[in-house]
Amino acid sequence: MTGYPIERWRQAVGEGYEGSRPLEDLELRGAVEGSVAALDAGDLRVAEPVDGEWVTHGWLQQALTLYFRLRTPVTMEVGPFEFHDKVPLKRGLREAGVRVVPPGVARYGSFLEPGVILMPGYVNVGARVGGGTLIDTWATVGSCAQIGRRVHLSGGVGIGGVLEPPQSRPVIVEDDCFVGSRVVVVEGVVIEREAVIGAGVVLTASTPIVDVTGSEPRVTRGRVESRAVVIPGTVPKRFAAGEFGTPCALVIGRRKPSTDLKTSLNQALREFGVPG
Repeated sequence: MTGYPIERWRQAVGEGYEGSRPLEDLELRGAVEGSVAALDAGDLRVAEPVDGEWVTHGWLQQALTLYFRLRTPVTMEVGPFEFHDKVPLKRGLREAGVRVVPPGVARYGSFLEPGVILMPGYVNVGARVGGGTLIDTWATVGSCAQIGRRVHLSGGVGIGGVLEPPQSRPVIVEDDCFVGSRVVVVEGVVIEREAVIGAGVVLTASTPIVDVTGSEPRVTRGRVESRAVVIPGTVPKRFAAGEFGTPCALVIGRRKPSTDLKTSLNQALREFGVPG
């Protein structure tokens, strides 16, 4: 954050978001544009780890919300494609060491570290993707989501986004995770380092995450522990019309530590029969 007038920006953005400073104010406009440019450059991030915990910078979510209010749609032509939107596309991909396969899209205000491969998927404004990560076909990374390094988001993965209310934690996927096809992760769920999420798992803030590796089930919510191997499951719930199975996530094992994470991942998938 060195070199940026963070406190001035934070104050101006907060006042603009609350309505005590008009959108026409030049200092506010400069704070919003500067904040989004810093997100795009990777110098600022909406959420970051501090002493082992993830901290959300709500004022940057406010800046992104104001950015939409300050802009008007424009037409953009990219080869045979035409777009009409308020937010431009991310540029300078070659210089950034990022590969984007058509028609993959990363929006301005997102940040992709060197080595990211974006297949025909989508990265929304405010999101951050770590180096060496693969975003496979039709996978989406929502606004402000934080994806770690060497992560594999398989085809059709849906990572939810969040702008409002400010200070809401975005989805976090930490380093070296594997997220299987058609997995959905929303509502600020944290997937810790090296976890393996099997195809079709849905994780919301209220989804029971049931560890069945011990003699008794252990239920948590909102966070998948490091190196956990997770598959879809159901838990019984009684309704007026009777008892039915409702979705849950089952922790069926732990990924074994290895110096070769790719080998470790393949072994985990085979050992536990987890679909990718």
